[in-house]
Amino acid sequence: MLVRLEPRLETSRAMRLASPLIAAGLTVLAAVILFSALGRDPASALYVFFVRPLSSAYGLGEWAIKATPLALCALGLTIGFRGNVWNIGAEGQLTMGAICGGGVALAFHGEAGWWTLPLMLAAGALGGMAWGAIPALLRTRFNANEILTSLMLGYVALHLLGYLVHGPWRSPEGFNFPETRLFDEAALMPVLLSGTRLHAGVILALVAFAAVWLFTARSFRGFKVDVAGQAPAAAAYAGFARSGVVWLSFLVSGGLAGLAGIVEVTGTIGQLQPVISPGYGFAAIIVAFLGRLHPVGVVIASLLMSLVYLGGESLQINQNLPLAVTGVFQGLLLFFVLGTDVLVRYRIRIARLAGEEA
Repeated sequence: MLVRLEPRLETSRAMRLASPLIAAGLTVLAAVILFSALGRDPASALYVFFVRPLSSAYGLGEWAIKATPLALCALGLTIGFRGNVWNIGAEGQLTMGAICGGGVALAFHGEAGWWTLPLMLAAGALGGMAWGAIPALLRTRFNANEILTSLMLGYVALHLLGYLVHGPWRSPEGFNFPETRLFDEAALMPVLLSGTRLHAGVILALVAFAAVWLFTARSFRGFKVDVAGQAPAAAAYAGFARSGVVWLSFLVSGGLAGLAGIVEVTGTIGQLQPVISPGYGFAAIIVAFLGRLHPVGVVIASLLMSLVYLGGESLQINQNLPLAVTGVFQGLLLFFVLGTDVLVRYRIRIARLAGEEA
């Protein structure tokens, strides 16, 4: 017996839209099995994971805070993925944004004014763009695989951050801990809601959402990216330069990831530390595909992924489960998203081998 996948002649639009919901439902089902195997009551564990984190105003604020860097990174990645440009280095670009923006805060420590925060945001975005420009150059000039180069540069950025906070940028008042000085008040994101940590970075994420939606749905450049991704031969015939799509994708995604990095630093941390992100840049890849590479879907998916992060922390506190449960949920979600996508595009055929009995 031979099992094979055959392309469907026509894919169902309804199933394409429903498959992320099916994937989410299968993830919950897998969670029930996982909690039972760990000796936990599934109903109680699911309540702690999905409901308790959102049961207060503070929790809702944390939900939005964690969704902000996810949305910023995923919105940028969406543009590249639509054009078949595979930027896997958003984590590194986020880190470089934090380094560049944080460097501005440290350079003007004690002299910060109203202009400091806008300058930090600009430096963060430019830092992410510069880091994204490296794989773009390697791809267009030397035909290097952008998946590998962007991914490896993420580790370079992380080690650079570690060098800075352990060395030249380490705070003299930090009791030898690897961290920089605390940023001045003027270098921090303003809080939007009293009693929470909800900050103005959420507004930047909404602005980015509107800009990416206009770009993908209403601009000619967005049309060129879509054509380059869906029909490369047609794009080449129409004169759409592939190199232009690569550069645009990396600069936009790198800039938004860098902005996410400095927003995370100025909104929740207040200084540079050896670890800025718990993996937002990598989780944003799942968010982009879960959101069907559409800005509206990406925002919804970023809220779901944010809840996964909060739920993992809640399980650790209330159910004595390891924080690694968060990674398990992310992996399960990605697995089911990819699996449902395959079944949307292909059908399973079971054929009997020659000479096999009926």
